[in-house]
Amino acid sequence: MKERFFSECFLLSTCNRTELYGIPDTSKKLTTPLAEAVARFLIEQKSASTHVSRKHLYQLTGWRAGSHLFKVVSGIDSMVIGEVQILNQVKTHFQYAVNHSTASFLLNRVLQTAFHVGKRTRSETTISEGAVSVSYAAVELATKIFSSLEEKKCLLVGVGETGELTAKNLVGRGIGGLIIANRTREKAEALAATLGGSVVDFASAEATLKEVDVVITSVGGSEFVLTRDQVRSMMKARANAPLIIIDIGVPRNVDPDVNKLDNVFLHDIDSLSRVVDQNLLRRRAEVPAVNKIIFEELTALHEWYETLQVQPTITDLHRHFETVRSDEVKKHINRFATQDHELLELVTKRIVNKLLHHPTTNLKNGDDESSDDQRRKTHAVRSLFGLHKDVSAGKNPAENKE
Repeated sequence: MKERFFSECFLLSTCNRTELYGIPDTSKKLTTPLAEAVARFLIEQKSASTHVSRKHLYQLTGWRAGSHLFKVVSGIDSMVIGEVQILNQVKTHFQYAVNHSTASFLLNRVLQTAFHVGKRTRSETTISEGAVSVSYAAVELATKIFSSLEEKKCLLVGVGETGELTAKNLVGRGIGGLIIANRTREKAEALAATLGGSVVDFASAEATLKEVDVVITSVGGSEFVLTRDQVRSMMKARANAPLIIIDIGVPRNVDPDVNKLDNVFLHDIDSLSRVVDQNLLRRRAEVPAVNKIIFEELTALHEWYETLQVQPTITDLHRHFETVRSDEVKKHINRFATQDHELLELVTKRIVNKLLHHPTTNLKNGDDESSDDQRRKTHAVRSLFGLHKDVSAGKNPAENKE
């Protein structure tokens, strides 16, 4: 991609998105518009021509592209608002680009700003807080009831997808022990080998209630895996110590009357889903605060970018004056005695330097000026002296606050 189209670029490729960020190289002559050429090449390289066409892709340029990147790293452009994995994925993919020398000065500044957006988003808002999946909601529930899970044991009955995810999250939160029971013992043993738990026969699961603190059921079938009488009997054996039962089976695996027993806390998939919905609403409410952070960082990035014009403008201005001076000296040098040629060079250079001293100082020391004022001044200098095409790209994000 870099060799064909860009001076800098990096590719972000995850399970839910493929995005290419690049600084176009205008010295590379293309027979088709850049976006068309890049899209075609990307589809070919991904071997996706049977699934993807140009109409499936979108293109953003200038500050709109920067705004999109910042929304990606903040998590508000994700399928699940506020998800935390995307920030590390962007970091990993950008480091890959740096390692392969496809990203350097400009993209490095853009991406470092993006990482700062991600950090601010997670420290200044609650966009990533609260469980947004049933499996994680179950773990948060257990954590709230038991302040620490390190000395607690969990019994997982059934190794369906949701049950397995819940068990993984519990292990990630440091659960002290995990016991797994499943109708097909081989599946239970495979999961136990992965997570570091132990296995009991499905028929023996009930007896295990006396030694665990959390029970998660995720079994298919119309009959209850746990009845009120079974749990009441086991509560006596465990001296009535608190027991959390999380029923994520569809239909229900646990008799609802179990919740009437003292020190038994039963939660089913409906109650967990309500928690998830409430958390999603809270996350969505944080989006305006995240957009404010994005706008602030995008504006700061734009102001930095505008300062990049100053030095090229000063260089071009000095080059322009030196060209005029040199041409005029060459044109009239024969009117001067040979011994005066060196003095002529010295005097004319000093004149040019004195003429440019104030403009140069003024351009360099524009720290107290707004970005717009500095840009207008720089553009005016380039226009007045007929310097080459302006080096800026894109509009001020303040002109398009979305």
